[in-house]
Amino acid sequence: MTKPISAETGRAALRALIQERSPLGPLKVMARHVGRFFQIPLSFFRPYVVFGPESNRKVLVTERNKVLWRNTDPVTDILNRGVLIVDGEEHDRYRELMEPALHPSTLAGYTPMILAYTERVSSQWKDGDVVDMLVEGRKIALLIIMDALFSKDVWDDLPHIWKPILKAIEYISPGAWILWRKMPRPSFRKPLKMLDAYLFGIIEERRKQKGARNDLLQHLIDAGLSDQIIRDQMLTMMIAGHDTSTALFAWVFAMLGQHPQIHQKLVNEVDALEKSPLLDHVIKETLRMYPPIHIGNRRMAQDMEFAEGTVPAGERLFYSIYLTHHDESIWEDAERFCPERFAQGRKTPPFSYVPFGGGPRACIGAAFGQAEARLVLSYLLKRYTFEFTGHAIRPYMGATLEPSPGVRMKVTRRTVISDHSPINLHNE
Repeated sequence: MTKPISAETGRAALRALIQERSPLGPLKVMARHVGRFFQIPLSFFRPYVVFGPESNRKVLVTERNKVLWRNTDPVTDILNRGVLIVDGEEHDRYRELMEPALHPSTLAGYTPMILAYTERVSSQWKDGDVVDMLVEGRKIALLIIMDALFSKDVWDDLPHIWKPILKAIEYISPGAWILWRKMPRPSFRKPLKMLDAYLFGIIEERRKQKGARNDLLQHLIDAGLSDQIIRDQMLTMMIAGHDTSTALFAWVFAMLGQHPQIHQKLVNEVDALEKSPLLDHVIKETLRMYPPIHIGNRRMAQDMEFAEGTVPAGERLFYSIYLTHHDESIWEDAERFCPERFAQGRKTPPFSYVPFGGGPRACIGAAFGQAEARLVLSYLLKRYTFEFTGHAIRPYMGATLEPSPGVRMKVTRRTVISDHSPINLHNE
C-alpha cells in the first residue's frame, strides 16, 4: 500500500513543476514529503517510483528477474531489438558480442583517435568565440563513438545526420506521448528514415569490404546477425554512447563555470600532473549531481516487495538514480557541488552511487565513457580558457539529463600549454 499523497504535497509538487519547468521538481517534492516509495498521482500515468540503496540493489541485482526492460514506450519503437531494451537470452547474446569492443583492455588503443577528434572540433573555435559546450561536446562524442564502434569518420556527414540524430533523441524523450501513447508524430517520420538509411548504408558498405576489422560492427556481422538487428544495436550504441557523454561534458563545464575556484584549481592541477586526481573527482561529483541516465524505467514481471510497499506485476516502475544521488540521508550537503567528497573514498552504502546502473546489466560503455571524459576534458583545459557567460541553467529531462539551454562559454586559446604523454586512461 502506497502512502497517500496529501493535497498540500500535491500543491507543492505543482508549484515545483511550474518553477523548475521539469518533472524533477515534483519528484523531489514527493520524495521529501512521502519518502523512498511513492506512486505518481495522475489518473492517466501512475508509475511507482523508488530510490535509495536497497531499492537499487533489488531492481539491479537481487530481484532483477522480476523486472523487464522491454516496455511500450517510444524507445522500444525506435530501438526495436536493441541490447538496451531486450531481456533474457537475447540480451545476453547481444551483450556478449558487444563487450570485446569496449573492454577496458582496448581503451589505450583509442587514445589517439579521441584526442584527434577533440582537436578537430576545438580547432574551429576562434579566440573570443562564445560556444555552447552542449553542442560542441555532442560533436566530439558523436565523432568518437562512430569511429570507435564502426570505424566511421563522420566529420563530413555531420551536416546530414545532425538533425536526424537530435530528432531520434527527442523521439524517446519524455513528452506528450505519455498522455497519449499512440499520438501521431509525423514530424519524426522523415528524419528517422534518413537515420535508418544512413546506418543501413554503413552496414552495406562494410559487407562489401574485404578484410575484417576488429570493431563492434564487424563482430555483429561475423555473428551472422541480420541487417535489421545490426541496425538496432548500432542505433542503440550510437544514441546511448554519445548522448550520455554529451551530457557529462556539458555538465562538467557548467559546474566549473559556476565554481571558478574549483575551475582554476583543476586547470593548475591538469597543467602540473600527468593524471589529475581532481579531474577524476570533478567527473564523479558531476555524475552524482547530474547522472545522464537519471531514471530507470522498468515493467514488473512479478510483484516486488519493498520496505514501504509492494509494486504489483504489470505495473511500471521507475528507480530514480537522481533522487538516490541527492538523498541528504546518504550525501552530506547533497545539493552542493563538492568534488572533494570523493577524495578520501566514498563512505556511503553500496548502491548509493549508481551513475552507470549496476549488476549484470550495468552500462556496457562505463569504462570507455570515463576514459573518454578524462582525455577530452584534460585536452581542452590545457589548451583553452573557458569563461562562463553566467546565464541560468536548469536540468532538462530528455533522453539524458542535460543542462538547458546549454552551457555558453567564451573560449580563448592558451599561450602556454603543459602537456604530458602518454595520457593515463585508467584510475589508479
